[in-house]
Amino acid sequence: MVQKLIKNALVITMDNRRQIFEGGDVLVDGDTIAAVGKVNEAEIKPDAEIVDATGKIVMPGLINTHVHLSQQLGRGLGDDVDLLTWLRERIWPYESNINLEDSYVSSLACCVELIHSGVTTFAEAGGQEVDGMGRAVEEIGIRGILARSTMDCGDGLPHNWQDSTDSALEKQVDLIQRWHGKADGRIKVWFGLRTIFNNSDDLITRTKELADKYQVGIHMHVAEVPEEVRFAKEERGSTTVEHLAKLGVLDDNFLAVHTVWLTDKEMDLFALHNVKVSHNPGAAMRVLGFAPVPAMLQRGVCVSIGTDGAPCNNRMDMMSEMYLTSLIHKGRNFNPEILPAEQVLEMATVNGAKSLLWDKEIGSLQPGKKADIIVVNPLSPGSIPLHDPVANIVYAMQSHNVESSMCNGKWLMRDKKILTVDEENVLQQAQKRASDLIKRAGIKLPNRFPVIRVR
Repeated sequence: MVQKLIKNALVITMDNRRQIFEGGDVLVDGDTIAAVGKVNEAEIKPDAEIVDATGKIVMPGLINTHVHLSQQLGRGLGDDVDLLTWLRERIWPYESNINLEDSYVSSLACCVELIHSGVTTFAEAGGQEVDGMGRAVEEIGIRGILARSTMDCGDGLPHNWQDSTDSALEKQVDLIQRWHGKADGRIKVWFGLRTIFNNSDDLITRTKELADKYQVGIHMHVAEVPEEVRFAKEERGSTTVEHLAKLGVLDDNFLAVHTVWLTDKEMDLFALHNVKVSHNPGAAMRVLGFAPVPAMLQRGVCVSIGTDGAPCNNRMDMMSEMYLTSLIHKGRNFNPEILPAEQVLEMATVNGAKSLLWDKEIGSLQPGKKADIIVVNPLSPGSIPLHDPVANIVYAMQSHNVESSMCNGKWLMRDKKILTVDEENVLQQAQKRASDLIKRAGIKLPNRFPVIRVR
């Protein structure tokens, strides 16, 4: 790859000292950052691509630690309904009817939205057709962790989801062998556990053994709703988190998602075992509740940010999620000093990388790390004037401020145009496949207003 020099920018490094370089440069050589700050001219090759970023912000790509790629075609299916209706009448029929090509197109459409909002890395929470996801991620150029939605028990599951424990584990090992490390290392595969409702103790403990064997992580929805806490107490003898601790699953390679209904003891267990947490504010506010994020951070728990899937958040927009993360906890705690902008930005970058066990390679702009970089243009009516760039990124800027994106040293987007796929074609395919899929699944949506066809 041609060497790239991004110069004259306001460079927010998110390095260990949280340095910001005004009029700074970033030199990219291959897939790696070669220099940050003031670049020595002797380091620049004659054929280097020069990008003048005067007046713009250059920063690490955002990291979305919980998203469902294959749910993108289900945007709008879960609006204004209770959780049981959402799950059994909308999501289960949708997911159980999705095929390989649906998954591929859904994943492409989701990745397009992620790139537009500044995301260069994501963690997939689990779907059924993982090969479709992998094909899309390899093609579009983003960095991501794939997982299979794994269940071996539970009432009401669609027939084609009813796996034995052995089969559920074998399928995931096969995915690791086929996809882990592909696409120049951009793709990883983790083990997925859907929820304690649908995961036996045997599956949970054997998943931990295999995750340790293959040196990968475990992605699980944890303590989402009060019903889950009651179920765990009745069926397993203690709350979800305490039960996972008894099983020996809580560890530094465990990513717990949502974590809304936690006790002080459970937060202490997270801190003790170095468990990572993905906070999804948009999805949580719709139906789950308010996760005790400030309390977890005070205990030293690594909390990152995710969007969740399109049927439960509608927006795969990390810029929006940063804004929500700060505001909801300030308001809920009646404290404007809780979760300041710099801490929220850390959650979306540095903590995201730690949560995905990828912090040695991504999450900050430092020599030797992978070149996952975004260029943000603050010149818009909603984000000018620029007095405090970090605060403006969290509180004022939106996804339309993200101008360019690079992953692994390759441009994914320049001047808001996706370079790796035909965006218009992807969106057209997504609309057609979504319509066909909803009909196939037999999902009925309400008519909110009278629809009059004139042609």
